[in-house]
Amino acid sequence: MKKVSRRAMAVLALTFALLLGLGAFVVRYFLRGADWAVFPGNPHTYSSGILNSGILTDRSGTVVLDATEGRKYAEDAALRKAMLHLLGDREGYIAAPMLQEYADQLVGYNFLTGTYHLTDKASTGTLTISASAQQKALEALGGRAGTVGVYNYKTGEILCAVSSPTYDPDQVPDIAGDTTGAYNGVYVNRFFNATFVPGSIFKLVTTAAALETLPDAASLSFQCNGSFDVEGDTVNCNGVHGAVDLKGALAHSCNVAYGQLALQLGPEVLTAYAEKLGVTDSFFVDGYHTAKGNFDLSDAPNVDVAWSGIGQYTDMINPCGFLRIMGVIGGGGEAAEPYLMASVDSTSLLGDYHAKTETTGRLLDATTCQTLTDMMRNNVQQIYGQGNFGDLPVCAKSGTAEVDSDQMPHATFAGFVADPNCPLAFIVVVENAGSGSAVCASIAGAVLQECAAVLAAE
Repeated sequence: MKKVSRRAMAVLALTFALLLGLGAFVVRYFLRGADWAVFPGNPHTYSSGILNSGILTDRSGTVVLDATEGRKYAEDAALRKAMLHLLGDREGYIAAPMLQEYADQLVGYNFLTGTYHLTDKASTGTLTISASAQQKALEALGGRAGTVGVYNYKTGEILCAVSSPTYDPDQVPDIAGDTTGAYNGVYVNRFFNATFVPGSIFKLVTTAAALETLPDAASLSFQCNGSFDVEGDTVNCNGVHGAVDLKGALAHSCNVAYGQLALQLGPEVLTAYAEKLGVTDSFFVDGYHTAKGNFDLSDAPNVDVAWSGIGQYTDMINPCGFLRIMGVIGGGGEAAEPYLMASVDSTSLLGDYHAKTETTGRLLDATTCQTLTDMMRNNVQQIYGQGNFGDLPVCAKSGTAEVDSDQMPHATFAGFVADPNCPLAFIVVVENAGSGSAVCASIAGAVLQECAAVLAAE
């Protein structure tokens, strides 16, 4: 009898342990089931590390990716190329962290059926991106390496984020065997994950620092004779501008004026404003952690302090991060944080997703931004030409960013539209292309007018 009792107790103990384990599994299933379903190693939802679930459309409803059965990209080849760095390729060489960020909603997992759908309905994500703006930007780049970004600095919606070079994921070229250099850096998303020497667009940061820390900034004057000496070293200018005030110095992008201004501000103030405006920070955009820029004047001699205020020395910016700074100026001192995913109509029990606008908080004084706006508007009217932008009141600054001595400079161009009904900020970077205004103004104009038309149609 005692042996039977012991066996019965053992059976009860095993039964209790089994029920306890089953209970723990059920609890974990309800708590972690969605995470298991969207784990990148799950072959039912991922292929080569790329999510294969859900449908993505642009802001107007154009389907750019149907991943319900494999990966079907847009019908138009130009659009496939323009969207590649946002959607990723089939082989996983180009990452698409945005899809991973919204995997729960796009997979449509629920507790009862897992990833199997009882109906034909698939989760659909709507991007803030405009397909037509993406195509216009890629066309305007004309096969050159670089990036074009445009976002609404009031709402945070990114309308354009093109990276070039690119390729058609339905007609993959022999990249490994290419000897022309046409695909150099093709796997890098230049908008989110690259950094560039800014050149003279960085003078906007230097100007902001001067306006907020020098009581007489607006009345400063400089004498440009084409260069100036800094302790035996020379800072060269792009011309001989004679006597210029701060507004004229920005318009003519005078290196003499801005080198002297940088020395007057000093490394501590310049560094403080670079950090304040996020130049050296990484921030999060729907799965992307933007690349950190660089601004380091530790132990820098005075000549390098001068060059850093001009946008050279070791200065580096991330295009998305600098676009955000343009939004701050255009927004009067604060701007919406950029984002890519507007909404997800999900079959998941987690429910639908709808983006909410978040702001940077106040980074610059409103009067500083108004002065910068006036100066940048003057640049367009007096130097770059309003004809590039139609009737859009564009405020901008160009840059010619010196890189290696045996290479052409990068062309940079950044700014915003000073119109509450069309609050668009933009940045254009074209690698090894020369003058910022000569190369980039027409690109910016074409893309901005397309984005403005998109907003007007909505």
